[in-house]
Amino acid sequence: MDSGTVRLPERFVERLRGLLPRELFRSVLETFALPKAPVARINTLKASPEALLEELRTLGFHPEPLDWSPLLLRFPLAERSALVESGPVRCGFLYLQNPSSVLAVELLGPKPGERVLDLCAAPGGKTSHIAQKMENRGELVAVEPVRERFYKLKANLRRLGIGNVRLYRMDGRKIGYRDHFDRVLVDAPCSAEGCFSLLEPETLRYWSPRKVGECRHKQIGLLLAGLRALKPDGRLLYCTCTFAPEENEEVVEAALRRWRGPPLRLLPIGDLPAAFLPGRGLPETGRILPDSLFQGFFLALFTKEG
Repeated sequence: MDSGTVRLPERFVERLRGLLPRELFRSVLETFALPKAPVARINTLKASPEALLEELRTLGFHPEPLDWSPLLLRFPLAERSALVESGPVRCGFLYLQNPSSVLAVELLGPKPGERVLDLCAAPGGKTSHIAQKMENRGELVAVEPVRERFYKLKANLRRLGIGNVRLYRMDGRKIGYRDHFDRVLVDAPCSAEGCFSLLEPETLRYWSPRKVGECRHKQIGLLLAGLRALKPDGRLLYCTCTFAPEENEEVVEAALRRWRGPPLRLLPIGDLPAAFLPGRGLPETGRILPDSLFQGFFLALFTKEG
């Protein structure tokens, strides 16, 4: 499949064909040629939803709240560029974010006053959403090892009015906390297959089967570190924006095999407002399938027995 002269990597298409049921393969493949509607999350730490909607309409935008989350606004494709440069975005009243990322934080379910760890935090979309769910109360620790990304994270959180966060520039696999956090998010660096777009060739540029394998080792280490930091009876969400089983089900299985601590249990994901395919051999886990709104995403929700 191609858009103009841009094509998906043949090896990726072969792997996807082997992963998806035959009746879903073609429809999922076609989504890589679709433009994604711009979606933005209202930042209630800085803005009133009613006042912000009125301001956006005054500025000439046409936002439509999503049925399942009134704090998520969908905009016409033609308004994307103007939205990125708009005052509400620059002032931190709105944050452009794919709904799949929003669902990840909703599943994690952070609450005010809790201790929460975001182990792979840059550029800060999920971190700021966590702080918003926490109402800026409690302890939020955000970790990012790459210097440039760390300072982008720091600037974004400042712009969005996040006041309960401590930032660490370090490899998340070396985090020293044990049994400390009520919630842990491990949004692991991955091969980003769920973000592929034939309309944006740069999203395809660095993919290779070798990269898939390279990501897996780091992902297992991050997941084990996150599990060590999780309190008994807490919740940890492992997620990626890729389809590859090596980075998804195989990482979950490897962490369960290697774990030497209180028993772990996978929690069912439950109903989502998106097409969802249960994981191979791990039906509690699964993938959000891409369409004109959602990016491809993998989700696995853990709890540590008390």
